[in-house]
Amino acid sequence: MPFVNMKKASSQAGGGKSFAVRVTTMDAELEFSYIEHKATGKDLFELVCRTIGLRETWYFGLQFVDSKGYISWLKFDRKVLDQDVPKDSPVPFLFLAKFYPEDVSEELIQEITQHLFFLQVKQSILNMDIYCPPEASVLLASYAVQAKYGDYDPANYKPGMLSSDDLLPQRVIDQYQMTPEMWEDRIKEWYADHKGMSSDEAEMEYLKIAQDLEQYGVNYFQIKNKKNTELWLGVDALGLNVYNQNNRLEPKITFPWSEVKNISFKEKKFVIKPVGKKVPDFIFYAPKVKINKLILELCVGNHELFMRRRKPDSMEIQQMKANARDERQRKRCDRAKLAKEKQLKEEALKEKADLERKLSQMQEEVRTAQEMLKRSEETTELLAEKARFAEEEAQLLTQKATDTEREIQSIKITAIKTEEERILMEFRAREYEMIATKLLEDSERRAKEAEQLKEELSQARLSEKLAKERLLEVARVSPTYPTMFPLASLTSDLSDFHIGPTHVPVDGEISCELLGDGDMDQLSQEIERERVEYMEKSKHLQEQLKELKSEIEVLKVEEKETDLDRLHESSIQRGDSKYSTLRQAKANSAQARVAFFEEL
Repeated sequence: MPFVNMKKASSQAGGGKSFAVRVTTMDAELEFSYIEHKATGKDLFELVCRTIGLRETWYFGLQFVDSKGYISWLKFDRKVLDQDVPKDSPVPFLFLAKFYPEDVSEELIQEITQHLFFLQVKQSILNMDIYCPPEASVLLASYAVQAKYGDYDPANYKPGMLSSDDLLPQRVIDQYQMTPEMWEDRIKEWYADHKGMSSDEAEMEYLKIAQDLEQYGVNYFQIKNKKNTELWLGVDALGLNVYNQNNRLEPKITFPWSEVKNISFKEKKFVIKPVGKKVPDFIFYAPKVKINKLILELCVGNHELFMRRRKPDSMEIQQMKANARDERQRKRCDRAKLAKEKQLKEEALKEKADLERKLSQMQEEVRTAQEMLKRSEETTELLAEKARFAEEEAQLLTQKATDTEREIQSIKITAIKTEEERILMEFRAREYEMIATKLLEDSERRAKEAEQLKEELSQARLSEKLAKERLLEVARVSPTYPTMFPLASLTSDLSDFHIGPTHVPVDGEISCELLGDGDMDQLSQEIERERVEYMEKSKHLQEQLKELKSEIEVLKVEEKETDLDRLHESSIQRGDSKYSTLRQAKANSAQARVAFFEEL
């Protein structure tokens, strides 16, 4: 929680007495070291509002615990130190929402107002001050994660990333036999569906769902009727509700502010005068006078806001709403521009990846061609060596055949004196002729082999020539790539690719340099389409909630179920909701409601 120390010089304090104050908001802690002794509650409240930049001040107040342990709100028309504030130094206060809007999407204007309500309602749900069903708790947790972390990114998301965040009420966690990992998986499924939603949009979606919970914006007080029956009184933005002691979800009686004429109390007796002459007063009793004072204060403030909502907006409110619309339009333009630039960047990165893939493919083709050329050269050399060996062998055989022929001629010339020698010589001559014939045949065969090897050598050289031509062809293609798309240049271009700020002219005119008239028309159509699709989205959301509820129902521990869970389930089975219950509670006349209250 950020800490802000707001100090002033002694001269600025006027030289008089002063005191210190520590104000804790939902997301910051402010300390004011020099507050004038005569400062009123309004002075301190306006100082806090100016510090945090809040203009919708009518929803908020400064809360403290008095000396008797009761929760009190600082009164604006009295001095701070004249009220029963703590004697600590600095004096501690809580800056909280005191009153709630009827419709958050229509009434909340500033983002700081929306953010403070989001944090306070979220804390009330987690603290179980506001009852929230398990399936709705998971959905709200997914919006809280979207508001904190932005879009879901599978590349950066790690299991257990949400374990340090307080996302679900302890009542829900204890009620099911589910591990933290199982809860995280179900939150992550919905978190992934919120992609493209900004932080303030996620907070608004959270509040729109939370405002439909039965205990949202209700201040409860224990009261008794004339029969001394213990009941609950609920004060909210729409009116007064009376609940049974064991059921704070479904009011038995409701008095809208439009039907309340006057409110007063005397001691512990509290009187509400409904509109109408014949309608009796609505009377109840509080345990302490202090509680009656707080009830009256909340009734007056809620009634005032109720009537203000039904009147035309003041000039200040109209200006604030106009500024808020302009701001939302500017942010919508920024998001559209950001999305378009992001798309262009993604396309550039995709194109770069394609070019790198093509380059890698071409390099692989070059490497393959070089290997084929190398193998062709090795084959050519091997065939040439074989051809040389075959040619030498053929020459050797030819030489041997010649030598044999000469020997035959020599034998024929030699005179054989005896017949036996002549016969023997003839036999040997025939034998040498056969050998010579065989040698000639071998010589011819070797010669044919040599010719065949020469043909294979010729084919190998032809293959080598083709491989070289292929290599030259690839070489002619590949140099073109670095010239057109040098990787170093492409990388530097992408590193210089950035999202520039939107130009906003001085006269408050909103402009987006990236969006032309066509883009603005398209943006308007998208806004209209979003409005039309809201009902379908709501229906789809209800189906998702039912699906999750049925999915985790089998893991439910019946013993851990609370009275509020059983009451809520009974209400759902009857088809009741927060607003249908309120309509039923005020369906009867005011006179009948007062009579019913007294009979409780």
